[in-house]
Amino acid sequence: MSADDAPRIDVPASASPEEAAALVAAVEQFLRDTTVAVVAEEPRPDGWTRTARLEAVGRSAPWDAAGGDSADWAS
Repeated sequence: MSADDAPRIDVPASASPEEAAALVAAVEQFLRDTTVAVVAEEPRPDGWTRTARLEAVGRSAPWDAAGGDSADWAS
């Protein structure tokens, strides 16, 4: 491998310019076809947000779906 970690491909001295161009084109196509696509990761929530979400799991809401307050706040 060369200094930049790219593979080194030697074209035979007996190759014509057309053959050398075809070899380069074939290698470039191979590299395009076999390169793994980099997928960006979703940003992770900070620790406070993650903890709040985990603590909220399984709790019932203090209000009903119709918007009325079902909790007894007077007691």
